[in-house]
This record gives sequence, C-alpha cells and structure tokens, in this order.
Amino acid sequence: MSEHRFKLRPGQQQVLRYHAGKMGVSAVPGSGKTWTLSCLAAHLLQSGAIAPDQEILVVTLVNAAVDNFSNRISSQLQIEGLLPGFGYRVRTLHGLANDIVRERPDLAGLGTNYQIIDEVEASRIKQRITQNWLMAHIDFFEPYLAYEDYQKEKVYENKYNLPGMVNGITTAFIRLAKDRQLTPDALRDLLGKAQISLPLVEMGVDIYRDYQEALNYRGSVDFDDLIRLALRCLRSDPALVEMLRSRWPYILEDEAQDSSLLQQEILSLLTGEQGNWVRVGDPNQAIYETFTTASPQYLIDFLDKPDVDHLTLPESGRSTLSIINLANHLITWTQQEHPNPNARQALTPPLIEPTAPGDPQPNPPDCLKCIRLIEKGLTPDQEINFIVDAVEVFLAEHPDQTIAILSPRNARGFKFVDELKRRQIPYLDNLLQSSSTTRLSTGAIANILNYLSDPKSGSKLSLAYKVWRRSEREDKEKWKFHVSIISLLRKCKRVEEYLWPTGTSDWLEQIASDANDSKSIDELVAFRSVVRRWHDTIFLPIDQLVLTISQDLFLDPVELALAHKLSSLLRQFADAHPDWRLPEFKEELANIARNERKYLGFSPEDEAFNPDLYPGRVVVATMHKAKGLEWDCVFLTAVNNYNFPSGDDYDQYQSEKWFVKDHMNLEAETIAQFNTLIQNSPYDWYQPGRASLDARQEFIRERLRLLFMGLTRARRWLTLTWNTGRTSTKNVAALPFLALFNYLESMS
Repeated sequence: MSEHRFKLRPGQQQVLRYHAGKMGVSAVPGSGKTWTLSCLAAHLLQSGAIAPDQEILVVTLVNAAVDNFSNRISSQLQIEGLLPGFGYRVRTLHGLANDIVRERPDLAGLGTNYQIIDEVEASRIKQRITQNWLMAHIDFFEPYLAYEDYQKEKVYENKYNLPGMVNGITTAFIRLAKDRQLTPDALRDLLGKAQISLPLVEMGVDIYRDYQEALNYRGSVDFDDLIRLALRCLRSDPALVEMLRSRWPYILEDEAQDSSLLQQEILSLLTGEQGNWVRVGDPNQAIYETFTTASPQYLIDFLDKPDVDHLTLPESGRSTLSIINLANHLITWTQQEHPNPNARQALTPPLIEPTAPGDPQPNPPDCLKCIRLIEKGLTPDQEINFIVDAVEVFLAEHPDQTIAILSPRNARGFKFVDELKRRQIPYLDNLLQSSSTTRLSTGAIANILNYLSDPKSGSKLSLAYKVWRRSEREDKEKWKFHVSIISLLRKCKRVEEYLWPTGTSDWLEQIASDANDSKSIDELVAFRSVVRRWHDTIFLPIDQLVLTISQDLFLDPVELALAHKLSSLLRQFADAHPDWRLPEFKEELANIARNERKYLGFSPEDEAFNPDLYPGRVVVATMHKAKGLEWDCVFLTAVNNYNFPSGDDYDQYQSEKWFVKDHMNLEAETIAQFNTLIQNSPYDWYQPGRASLDARQEFIRERLRLLFMGLTRARRWLTLTWNTGRTSTKNVAALPFLALFNYLESMS
C-alpha cells in the first residue's frame, strides 16, 4: 500500500511494514487498531503476498465487526485500484469454527445436515434441565445455604435466587468442560478415580450429560461445541490442517485480549510454527473474563515469546489531553499505589499518547474543566436526577454533540431511560440487553397471549385491555377513564357473558343499567370486537396469530418490524417444539420482555452501532456494551465500591449471594472443584473458600479494566458519579474514583 496516500502514525507505519512471521500489537483505546489491521490486510493483498487461490483470514470478536472489517478492507483495495471482495475472509471465532467443521463434519462425528442451536434455545434447554435436577435433589444445597426459615420459599422458588444461581453455575461448568475438550463420560470416569468428594462437579456432570443428550436428540450443536469440534477436526487430520494453512497463509486476529484457550489453540494450529500470525489487542480492555473462558493472559504470554515481534500503537486522537492523562493516571496509580497488591497488574503499559501535530485525527482541544468527578455520594434516585439535569443543560448548549450515559448494569440503565422518557429527552437504549421498545412491545404481545391461554379470566382480560390502550397513559386525564374500564373488566366474573351475550345473560346490559354511562359502554363494545377478532385467530399458526394481534396493538413502524421478527422467532420455536401451546409461547415472550433472553435480531453484536449518527440523542448503555464506541460527552455512573470493589473489608461482591454461607461464590467453588478433578494432583486439592477469595481478586482486576475502558469512551466531556446504593450505610466511593478525584484536584 502506498504510504503517501495516508498520514500514518509511527506505530502504524511499523505495523504496515510487516511481511511475515508472528507479530503482536498492543493497541491503546482510540489508536485505530481496526483501521490499521484492515490496512495491513489490504497491503498484503496489494503486495502479492498470497496466491490467487489463497485468502487472508481475519478473525474478530463479534458479528458487527465482521462487516466493519470487510467494508474497510474493500475501501482500501478500491483506493489502490484493486477489485474488492476477493482474497480475504473475515470471521468471528464461531464462524471460523463452522467453516472448519463443514470441511470434514465426519471428523467431528456429525452428519452433513447438522444444525447449530442458538443461545436462546440453548439457554432454555439448560434452564429446564437445571430446574428438573433441582426438583430431584431438593436438599443438595442445604449444606451451602444460610437463611431464616421464613426466607426458604424466596430462596428456593424465586428464580433469581437459588434456581438462577444454579443455572449460572451449570452454564459456566458446561462452557469450561467444552473449553477443556471433556465430554460428560470423560468427566464421569475422572470422578470415579477422584480421591476426594467433589459434589458440585457431580451436579455439573449430571446436568452437562442431560444437556448434551438434549442436543444430540435434536441433531444439534451449540456455539461452544462448534469451537470444540473444530479443534477436534484439526487435531485428528494433519491433511486438513495443511490444506487450511495453504488456504489461509496469513491470520490477522483482532481483539486478541479476549481470546480463549481454544481460540488460541485453533489459530496456533492453523498458523504452524513457521506461519504468519498477527495478534492485535489491548489487555487493559479485557472485560469479559467473568462471563466467558477468555483471558488477557493468553495475549500477554504471546507478546513475551522470543519469536514474536512486539509492537505498540500508543497514539490516540480520540480524547482531549486531560482525559488521556486521567486514564493514564488510573494505570500508574493501579500499578504503583493500589492498596491491594493483587490488583496492581490489572492495568499495564503502554500509556496513551496524544497524536502528533498534523495527524489526520488530532486530539480535541484540551479542557480540564470539562472533566467532573462528583465527590458527594448521591442516593440512586438523586444520581439519576443529577445526571439527567446535566444532560438537559448539555443538550441545550451542545445540541449537535453525541452523548452517552453508561451504567455498570442493565437494570440501572433502564432507570435512566425512564427518567429521560418522562422528561421527553430524545434517547436510544438499544445497547442495553434489549431496548425498551423490544421489552414493552414484546411484553404487550405476551400479555395478549396470556389472556388467550386463559380466556375466562377477567383479570387477564383487563390486562389485555390495559395493553390495548397503553398509548393513552401519557395523558393523565384520559387515562383515568381507561382505569375505570380496567376496574370494570377485572370484576367481570363471567367473561363469556361479555364477549358472547345471549338474550338472558348480557354483562354489558347489566353494566349499562347500573352505570348509565354511554361512553364506557361504547368503549367496552369497541374492545369486545377486538377481542373477538383475537379469538377468531386462536387456531392459526403462532406466527400468524402474533401478526394479527400486532395489527391491533402497534402503529409505529419500529414496533411493527419487531412484531415480524418476533413472529419468525416463535415460528422457529413451534417447528422445534410441536407440542407447545400458548402458555409456552407466552413464557418465551415474557422472558424476552424481562431481559432474560438475548434476542438476536436486536442485539448490538448483530448490528453495528455508530454513535456519530445520533447527535443530540442520549445513548444509554452498559459499560460493557460501550466497548469499541466513543461519544463527545460521557457520564459514568455508580462508580462505588459495590460495582468497583478493591478488596476492603466492607466491600461486597456481586457473585456472592446473600443466602449462601460464608460469602462463598459457588460458581467459583465449582470451577475450583473441576480443576482439582482434571489436575488430579494431591498438592493442589480443592480447599473450600479459597476459590471464592480468588474470584474476588479477579473481579477487582476486571472492574479496574472496565473503569479504564469507560474513561476512554469520552472525547471532550466526562463526568463520574457514585451512589450510596439502596441503603446509605453500605456503599462508598470506589477507591479508584477517589484516586482519580485527588489527581484531578491536584491538576486544577
């Protein structure tokens, strides 16, 4: 690629000089690593590094990045006068694994027509199996639990407590077992030889076995299976490995800090000892360890190998110099002054450097006063009002700027959405687990199905009416009338006498004679015609039923588009479960509405999001979902010791449930028992409680990286706040917050 066409930074120039071998690149936030890697791919193609029947393989983290990479490589090739679309392949790890398995499904023990089960269905199967196991082993967890007698029902029956915890444990167990290439039978054999009791592993193996049997019955594999089976194919057939090495002589890996052990092994096999492998990432932005088997240590170890050329991309034009200095101070404070020695390696160099004069992406004009850290602790409600007040002021002064409110958790994000909506401030919440449009629209359809599955219920009919007229809620005076109709319907004891009256039994006639209110009667007559129409479609396939209902509920194009996607999703469920009836479909919709399902059609991993397309609209997101994005103005919220602990005695940890003895993290304890089983070493036997303490330290380190990532989302304006939680005696400002506050004070 001709360097004169671009103003390259020194680090980028070094990367683009690469021609062969293994190279690792540490890239700071805003350094243009995706653009640089795309340029490298185009440069290799333009230089003739590959033959006509070969491809450069680019591996990235999420589906949205696939399109981003493809478009950027195509653009670079067009600039060079080359034909785009040829000579490269961009894949997520799962997409690559599927490509490998499709080459030789027989090596994976699969037929050519195997199906890939999505996360929604996989989660549903695990939940059902876990629930059945708990019912059959009702006393299993008693030795681990601590609660008062009156709380037992809450612990056992509330799905957010014991059932939810066990589902999280088994999901982590199954993922780890597959990451270690261990089948249920192999684990059962190891358990038979174990020298100590490992009850949590026994549970995990039972549920893992039933889950795999459910997949086998469907002729399906899940995403974790794909990766495991791809590695099996490569290990069992050297000829396949040689063929793929020839097809993909160069491998470029983005977001390598989020690699798992299996990802590294697959790419290492495809590369070979003398192959060409470029890994680009930022260990300081490794924020997914809690949820996956990923670890930044794999990239760090790779960078330290003697045969790897280690380069850096330290320059960033994203943020003002003051924001860069604040983020760098978090790195140096963590390494040198963090009071918890176990946390000091959470963040590592390189420090971020501003761009040089003449850079095509110069840093925004510096403004120290544009950074605010609010020292005073606020209640959760006060924090919401404070932030939204500040948002209103900012938008009035800067209506053409981009702005984001970032929260540590999804539920907290929706609290901000509610206040923005109440004040009629334009917002976007599609980076939360599911947007409010998704939740509300899906919940509306679910409530109608809930009524149709129990059509004699007056209370469910009243809720269906409430959904039907929900658009009137904005007008408080109008809504009072509808509340009176809801009350009437709730009291209807014989719904059939309302919907299909006879000469001797007509509920509306009784209402008319009692109330003498023609407006209410007209409203009830109108609603009756709608409900009858719903009843007429009750025997239609579920997708057609949902579309019919949607015509009566939605006018907004976004809601109608969502209804079509929901109908397609339910059609898939119907095909997979011919025995399902309305209650099962209703429950699936309710799960989506409660944010308990990843709805693939509206996921930011599936659709790229560009904040610059929405100036003047407040984007509400979790900090995790903000990775890879940037805004002119960013509010980081709830930076307290609950969300960002440091290891102090008064800190709490989200994975330690209130009903478990001795603050144990049972997911961590299960993984520790698993590791004891597969290591089978008497020198590293499982010690109860040690894994929970280790998990605390890992959580502390990951949260420091999350805070660093949040700081570096901001271009010009940055505000940090912390709240005291639901009780003012538990939460205090996070220690890194105080370190940043003191640093900022010293700079003023």
